[in-house]
Amino acid sequence: MLEWIKPVERSGGRRGGRLGIAMRIHKSAEDYLEMILRLTEDKGYARSVDIAQGLSVSKPSVSVAMKQLREGGYIVMDKDNYISLTESGMEIAQRIYERHKVLTQVLTLIGVSPEKAEEDACKVEHDISVDTFDAIRAQLARLEAKQ
Repeated sequence: MLEWIKPVERSGGRRGGRLGIAMRIHKSAEDYLEMILRLTEDKGYARSVDIAQGLSVSKPSVSVAMKQLREGGYIVMDKDNYISLTESGMEIAQRIYERHKVLTQVLTLIGVSPEKAEEDACKVEHDISVDTFDAIRAQLARLEAKQ
């Protein structure tokens, strides 16, 4: 089994306040979940070939990843191989995609080119702390309210 999805104990706190087992997802798994969400929003569906193209990875790599995500309970595939996010997969994908959008917007506001902002947001979205992201999002909301 790949090391990028593994169970961890969660003991409440800022990340949701629930006790028990949660899944810690590594950057690559978050990228796959985010891409599935983006494809579904853009095209109305997600397929392995579209994920491979969107992430610039091979189709065999996507197949391995989809197997891991399916076994982890983050996606389901129908008989025609269309991929959908489960509730837990959607929760992660939405969190990462929100971070991506906010960080891209902030970076462009401070003068970073849209292309570079998009690229850098992809790097930062996985590693930034909840507290730091919340502060950035709040500051962006204050800036938007002034306009």
